[in-house]
Amino acid sequence: MADFYPAVDSRWYEICRLPLKYEDETATDITATYSLNEDGSVRVDNRCFDEDGEPSQALGNATPVDDANSRLKVTFLPEFIRWIPFTSGDYWVLKINPEYQTSLVGTPDRKNLWLLARQPDLPANEREEYLAEAQRQGFDLTDLITPTHTGREVTDEILRKD
Repeated sequence: MADFYPAVDSRWYEICRLPLKYEDETATDITATYSLNEDGSVRVDNRCFDEDGEPSQALGNATPVDDANSRLKVTFLPEFIRWIPFTSGDYWVLKINPEYQTSLVGTPDRKNLWLLARQPDLPANEREEYLAEAQRQGFDLTDLITPTHTGREVTDEILRKD
């Protein structure tokens, strides 16, 4: 497992992922911003433009469950019901480069996977290196989704307008 500890407001761009029933397969400009909460948990702020070009945001909370902070319990439920058991998922940082610029995150059941980078694109050789690691760890990449990054950004101002 790779060590994970978010810098303040560290923004990541989704390079590719395996499909999820609650994520729009045609979403564009997908970002995840992680910031450290005072209690040591991590605030997760996922944003994108949906299939209709409308801004979307999902706020979550991640709690490290190992000493390396690389295995996390993540929930996107509203805060007032996060106490309900079995409503969080296991997200593991599977590989991260030493410069903290590229990361591979997946679930232990190997059904969910995200390749994230600090820039909206990734050199082909680096993308292939990370995807090869995912395959080595047992992920089936047949249905891999690569979202488009157009340069647009879902800002706080855009979200306030909705």
